[in-house]
Amino acid sequence: MMMKHSHFGAEIIGQHDSDLLSMAYEVALHHHEKWDGSGYPKGLSGEDIPLSARIVSIADVFDALTSERPYKKAWSIEQATEHIEKYAGRDFDAELVKHFKMVIPKILEIKAQFAETVDFKNS
Repeated sequence: MMMKHSHFGAEIIGQHDSDLLSMAYEVALHHHEKWDGSGYPKGLSGEDIPLSARIVSIADVFDALTSERPYKKAWSIEQATEHIEKYAGRDFDAELVKHFKMVIPKILEIKAQFAETVDFKNS
C-alpha cells in the first residue's frame, strides 16, 4: 500500500497543460525511482527518471533522515549526507549528489528558517 502513494499523489494532481502542474505530477509519480532501476513505481533507471524527480528524491531522503518522526530520531546532517553520498550512483544520480553537497549550506538556511516559523508538533 505504501508503494502506491506515488500513484495516488499523481492521480490527485492529474495531467495538466501547466508546466508547474506537469512537473508536480512527474515528481509525485517518480520520486521513488532509483538510479539503478530498483525503485518504484515503474523501475525507471538513470536519465529515464525525470530530472525533477531525481532532484526531489535526494531532497526527500535528506528531509526524512534529518527530521524527527514518531518512530525515529532525526539523523545528523553529517549522517544524512554520508548516506546520500554512499548511495550516489545506486539510488541517486551521482552528478546531482555533487550539486546537493554544494548547496547544503543554503538548504540548512532554509530548513532553519521554516523550523523557526512552523511548530509542527503543536499544529
